[in-house]
Amino acid sequence: MEWFPFLLYVFVTSFTPGPNNMMSMVSATRFGYRQTLRFISGVAIGTAVIAAACSFFQLLLAAYLPSIKFWLSILGACYMVYLAVKLLRAKPGESREQREKGNSFFAGLLLQFVNPKVILYGITTVSTFILPFYHSRSSLFLFSLLLGFVGFLSTSSWAIFGALFQKWLAKYHKAFHTVMGLLLLYSAVLIFSE
Repeated sequence: MEWFPFLLYVFVTSFTPGPNNMMSMVSATRFGYRQTLRFISGVAIGTAVIAAACSFFQLLLAAYLPSIKFWLSILGACYMVYLAVKLLRAKPGESREQREKGNSFFAGLLLQFVNPKVILYGITTVSTFILPFYHSRSSLFLFSLLLGFVGFLSTSSWAIFGALFQKWLAKYHKAFHTVMGLLLLYSAVLIFSE
């Protein structure tokens, strides 16, 4: 396996803006990094599960990918629009309970199963870089853990940025949420241009 292209692809794809990274930054802006770790952990576990599913079911997915991709794209775009609307409508004075619903482990985990970026990332990474060279269950499991760990690193870095600039971002709450909401809407539109 060519490790440099593999790692370059994994890190560039993981660290570029997407629903995981934007939501972790927004959560850290609201709650700080420590409270956002639940969401980040959900993203990491979900990414590892998606990577494992892509590894172990690559042939099945390849046979049905065109029909699955369309429905996942619809579902993922709808979820991103829902998240964008929540961001655009968020008010600084919401109760902590209302705001924490989107900052849970389960929210981070669930996002991975409707996030076309992660699903297509898993399929592409596994089919291009992993399966041509590795076939044992243990190696596929280890690569899934690696992809989950990189997901943890990327969402953590975005969350740390949000936590560091928490006061500044809170001061410009409306503008920040508008930009993040519009970026999520843009991500939803981009799903259909691929």
